[in-house]
Amino acid sequence: MATLLHDAVMNPAEVVKQRLQMYDSPHRSALSCIRTVLGTEGLGAFYRSYTTQLTMNVPFQSIHFITYELLQEQINPYRGYNPQSHIISGGLAGALAAAATTPLDVCKTLLNTQENVALHLANVSGRLSGMANAFRTVYQLNGLPGYFKGVQARVIYQMPSTAISWSVYEFFKYFLTKHKLENRTPY
Repeated sequence: MATLLHDAVMNPAEVVKQRLQMYDSPHRSALSCIRTVLGTEGLGAFYRSYTTQLTMNVPFQSIHFITYELLQEQINPYRGYNPQSHIISGGLAGALAAAATTPLDVCKTLLNTQENVALHLANVSGRLSGMANAFRTVYQLNGLPGYFKGVQARVIYQMPSTAISWSVYEFFKYFLTKHKLENRTPY
């Protein structure tokens, strides 16, 4: 449920961010982008990639959490507070999850940006919609390597993010648990 709600809020933000990042973007601010997209494409443009976003985030989080737990079993088997193990496990888990879900991210980006050059090269008239169409278009334009465009940047972005997230989570879990035990009243 958290992913459903998160993506419902973040998908429109992602659309705006990606459209502002496009080469020669006609938008000069986030507000102008929102107004233009709403006026020309309607509210649905902000959710064109919602199912793709969910299809990407559910496996991303699954791979991320499972990998973190498996790595913790190997390098921190007693599950003590060990910042180095949390950073290493978190970073590697994020890297693997990011790399594995890059094809979905590439398709989501195409759906969000509706990049004119790509759509023209693929002979797509109008708007591209749906994950299956996005997958076909990416393959048509770049073959299998097209699904992994930007994989290095995605991994480099996710590794420190997930390493920091896990180390902060584990620190507060340790701190709060330790504090709670120290302040416990004897029977």
